[in-house]
Amino acid sequence: MTQPSRRDFVGAVSTVLAAGAGVSLAGEGATLPAAPVPGRQVIPGSPYPTFSRAVRLDRLVFVAGVVGQRPGTRDLVAGEFEPQCRQVLENLKASVEAAGSSLDKVLKCTVYITEASDFAAFNKLYAEYFPKDPPARSSVVVKELVVPGAKLEVDCITYVE
Repeated sequence: MTQPSRRDFVGAVSTVLAAGAGVSLAGEGATLPAAPVPGRQVIPGSPYPTFSRAVRLDRLVFVAGVVGQRPGTRDLVAGEFEPQCRQVLENLKASVEAAGSSLDKVLKCTVYITEASDFAAFNKLYAEYFPKDPPARSSVVVKELVVPGAKLEVDCITYVE
């Protein structure tokens, strides 16, 4: 089976879901259509050309994972956990706001943390950013992240009114 790009695959699946159509798996050699998805908007501002900062589809916004990089650079803030954590949450907030939403509208966060011992410090700072009715959350301890030296990565799903 040929392998479509991840972007083509996600776009095709989104098209099917948005249309409310059923999904059938085709045989060997089948490819997914690369039709544009009505209502899909890429939010600019990613520091990397290989992924989008966020993607909005109608009222839902899927925010890409952020790490503790200084805005406009690929440089991490200090190597200690707490400064990185605060920068991660600031970067998440900036991405959510760039998509036209706000932290109080975040529905779900996924947290990737490299040291379980840092989780209490994370929860303390997280509560500052989500003080009331926090979003659903999954947390995973990982060996390392793609960005060397990053201790934490957070992504989320939010919505716009």
